[in-house]
Amino acid sequence: MEMPSNTKGAAVCLLLFVLSLAAAIEIPLSVRQLPTITEHPTDQVAFPFDEEFTIKCEAIGNPHPSFTWRKDGKVFDLQGDPRILTSNNSGTFVVRNRGNISIFQGRYRCLASNELGTAMSDEIELVVPGIPKFPKEKIDPIDVEYGDAMVLHCNPPKGIPPLHIYWMNIDLQHIPQDERVSMSLKGDLFFANVDENDSRSDYCCFAAFPRLRTIVQKMPMTLTVTRSKHTNDSSSPSAAKANLIKERKPKLVIPESSGHSSEVTVIKGSDLFLECIAEGLPTPHLTWRRVDRGRDDRGVRENFGKILKIEQVTTDDGGVYECIAKNVLGETKHQFTVDVEEPPIWVTKPKSGVYGVGESFVLLCQAIGYPEPTIKWKVNGRSLDEAEIKSNRAVFSTREISVTDLELQDSAVYQCEATNKHGTILATANINVLNIPPEMLTPDGEEYVAVVGYPSRLYCQFFAVPSPDVTWTKDYDMQHLDPDQNGTLEIRVTRKEDAGSYTCWVKNSAGRRAITATLTVRNATKISVLPKNPQILKSHPVALKCHAEFDSHLKHHFQISWRKDGEELVKNDTEDGRIIMEMDTLIISNVELEDQGVYTCVGRTSLDIATDDSRITVLYVPDPPEDLHLSEKQSRSVRLSWNAGSSNNSPINESIVEFEENRWEPRKWQELIRLPGNDSTVVLPLSPYVNYQFRVISVNAVGRSQPSEPSERYETPPAAPDKNPENIRIESSEPHEMNMTWEPLKPMEQNGPGLEYKVNWKQQDNVEWDEETVKKHFLILKNTPTFVPYDIKVQAVNSFGSGPEPNIITGYSSEDIPEAAPSNVIVHAINSTLAKAIWSTIPKDRVRGHLRGYKVSWWKIRSRLDGKSHRQEKRFLTFNADRNDGMIPGLEPFSEYLLTVLAFNSKGAGPESNTYKFQTPEGVPEKPHFLKILNLDKDSVTLSWGPPKKPNGIVTGYILQYQIINETDDIGPLHEINITNPSSFNFRLSNLSISTKYKFYARACTVQGCGKPITEEAVTVSEGTSIGIYERISTQGWFIGLMGAIALLTLLLLTVCFVKRNKGGKYSVKEKEDLHPDPEGQSIKDEIFGEYRLVCAYSSLH
Repeated sequence: MEMPSNTKGAAVCLLLFVLSLAAAIEIPLSVRQLPTITEHPTDQVAFPFDEEFTIKCEAIGNPHPSFTWRKDGKVFDLQGDPRILTSNNSGTFVVRNRGNISIFQGRYRCLASNELGTAMSDEIELVVPGIPKFPKEKIDPIDVEYGDAMVLHCNPPKGIPPLHIYWMNIDLQHIPQDERVSMSLKGDLFFANVDENDSRSDYCCFAAFPRLRTIVQKMPMTLTVTRSKHTNDSSSPSAAKANLIKERKPKLVIPESSGHSSEVTVIKGSDLFLECIAEGLPTPHLTWRRVDRGRDDRGVRENFGKILKIEQVTTDDGGVYECIAKNVLGETKHQFTVDVEEPPIWVTKPKSGVYGVGESFVLLCQAIGYPEPTIKWKVNGRSLDEAEIKSNRAVFSTREISVTDLELQDSAVYQCEATNKHGTILATANINVLNIPPEMLTPDGEEYVAVVGYPSRLYCQFFAVPSPDVTWTKDYDMQHLDPDQNGTLEIRVTRKEDAGSYTCWVKNSAGRRAITATLTVRNATKISVLPKNPQILKSHPVALKCHAEFDSHLKHHFQISWRKDGEELVKNDTEDGRIIMEMDTLIISNVELEDQGVYTCVGRTSLDIATDDSRITVLYVPDPPEDLHLSEKQSRSVRLSWNAGSSNNSPINESIVEFEENRWEPRKWQELIRLPGNDSTVVLPLSPYVNYQFRVISVNAVGRSQPSEPSERYETPPAAPDKNPENIRIESSEPHEMNMTWEPLKPMEQNGPGLEYKVNWKQQDNVEWDEETVKKHFLILKNTPTFVPYDIKVQAVNSFGSGPEPNIITGYSSEDIPEAAPSNVIVHAINSTLAKAIWSTIPKDRVRGHLRGYKVSWWKIRSRLDGKSHRQEKRFLTFNADRNDGMIPGLEPFSEYLLTVLAFNSKGAGPESNTYKFQTPEGVPEKPHFLKILNLDKDSVTLSWGPPKKPNGIVTGYILQYQIINETDDIGPLHEINITNPSSFNFRLSNLSISTKYKFYARACTVQGCGKPITEEAVTVSEGTSIGIYERISTQGWFIGLMGAIALLTLLLLTVCFVKRNKGGKYSVKEKEDLHPDPEGQSIKDEIFGEYRLVCAYSSLH
């Protein structure tokens, strides 16, 4: 692909190439040549209301031709009338309408001549119409007897067609027409027979000439219809006879010829109208038929069957047609022989040509038509006889002229005319005999730019006679490059090395010429669109990016555009702005189904175009299935078929069939079956006594379609139940009652009307069954023994039969609370806080139901330390029915308790056992209530403590311990002092180190051991200090402020904790334990935890 540097794109190069083909035939105007008519005059009408009219004739030639006109075969002087305006170097003239332009009517022909010859235009007709008028005349009234035929003549004036004729009254209302009254093609109004209603005095004929913008009216006509004197009295025999005389068989009034046949000539391609109008009484009815060759005519009946119209007549329409007018009294016929003729048309026209001296030419002229046209030749507008061409080199015949061994003076314009009675056609051939050196039509120094990989064309247009030799050379290399016949050098696949300077040489016998051209080669544009063929979910965004590579010299001309399915996308001109084109990116923000298609990025430079495609596939849920159809209808099944909707580019992988029935749950759709794959038919299992309709939902990877339209309804016949109730059970009720209950059948399981349940029951040790039929889903039996096993059967029954044989279910009659208490209750104290209770289970026959477990209750009655009684606070644990012992945790040491055990079943708790009293042994005490450091001195200190709040036994004494501590992890040895007097609550320690920090411990002890310590820290005073450390610090202002702040902060923290605890908050508190943990408490942890699990399990059951 290439282009001159002063043009705009490769399309121009292609156009120049096409024009070069015509240049090989046409002669440049710079070369001497014969005249050629370029604009012929045409037939024309000079309307009276036109201000002027123009008759055109233009021609070219070298020398430029002069123009003359002939009117009606004679020379017409354009200068002889001041109303005619002419132009220099033009044959066109204008006639100004200044009245009386009728003298210009006639047939005109234009002749264009120069010294080489004369060209002649087609002959045209100029019509100058007058204003059509009806003649002024007095029309006498017309009297006619009832039943006679009648015609009102219009005789419209002549004017420019088309002519439209209307019959109206004085109020401009149309005269009604039908089979009896109708208008002929000539405009006359025919009455097949008249009646009294036809009498009127305002029959008006209007003639309209649209091209003349004129409507003229004929004077009104009066028509009076009378009856004869005999018919005035309808009862007289003479009147009846007169009516019979008026009745007659049809008679044709059109065609007017007296015979039964006529001939009609029609021009091929025009419309044919055959007309028959008949009179008679009763009114005749007309029909048409074609009688020759047994063929039906293709005509259209008009004007109530009186006209046969055939449009665009062809040769096959020629033949014999017959019209038949018929009434009850007879019929009449007329045959039309239709001859189809045609004006001349060309078979072969003479062709213009350019010839060199010594060459030859042959002109052929042949036309067809009917009648056969005559052929006449003219040379330079004159007949052959007038031209007086006499040469032994020329041969003339009707259809051919040939001349050999041409000379320059043989140049002439040859005209061939074909004529018959329907018209004349003219063909012209310019014979130019030349001998000239090459004339270069392509400018010298043309610069072309091409693209690698595309074709390149370097043009060398010329005109030369005789035909020259054309060669090309490149870069002064004399190696010849062969052009095509028009001189164009084509490089089919351009390469970089094809760039350079080229020379075109044109040479004939009359001379030699050359031009140069430069070819520059650019890199081709490359386009790539990514992503390639994406699949996008509907309503999701997508972006296509167009990656482009192009020659750097063309960057200022590079443009990107987008197409969808071949149609140009206008930038940002989409609905709602969903499709946005930004530079090299196409963005669809919200993909719709209609966005699917092939998107093409088009990269354009001034030299080439490159494209790349990417197909966007939009994925969406399937369209709903359509055309649901039921077939193979059975009592328990039906075949459902459907047409799947569009999958919207994601294959259908499942179909869901839903049903709705209008008896139990109308308008509720329920799933019936699922089909994998894309099957579109399935046999559906059905239940009896259901009025079904179905719908289908298609599923693909994107999701579910909308449901299809429902199918027709299909009602299955009723049947006996297929199943019996399930989950049959006996529920607790009042004593001596047995409540048998079951899950009722679902509506779709009933299979028919009148559903009931037949219940059979018996005690297991009985043989006979009891039976009762109920409509509800339960049955209560009265006066049953307590907790006795029963066999039970429940069977479904409806109006059409019973369900299958039911299974036997075993159940028990109602329970009562246990009537016995556990016996042999004893308790063993494990330690000071844990005991083990043991009891004997109650006999099974005393349980009177299903034993659920045992409940152990205990409560403290007094402390063994002070002997005081306590408020009774019962605690309890429950244990499984298979247990006869249990651990009792959480006891207080050194206390006395009472304990009872009872059994319970589903009905409730039985009586409690006898109370059993037991005691807990002593335990280790809690830590002392407080520990204070008093009288702190440089080497001694006094410790004061209080007894523990819960001694858990008899306190036998206290153990005091102390050791040196400092700011590091190092601590000193632990010193211990045993206080054996339980009533002693202070002790003075001495021999302490001066100005040293100590940690002090105090523990309370019983016979079971010592409890956890309470601790305190203090620093001995330095040498010479007489006041204790607490006394010195407590008198300082900063210490008092610090203690106040700590107290306020503590109060705030306690408040927050209290609020959160009330809201259900949980806190994990980790405390430092003493160096000596309580071994007794640790040893029973697991067992207590297990017992509490039992408590939780039992509680969850309640």
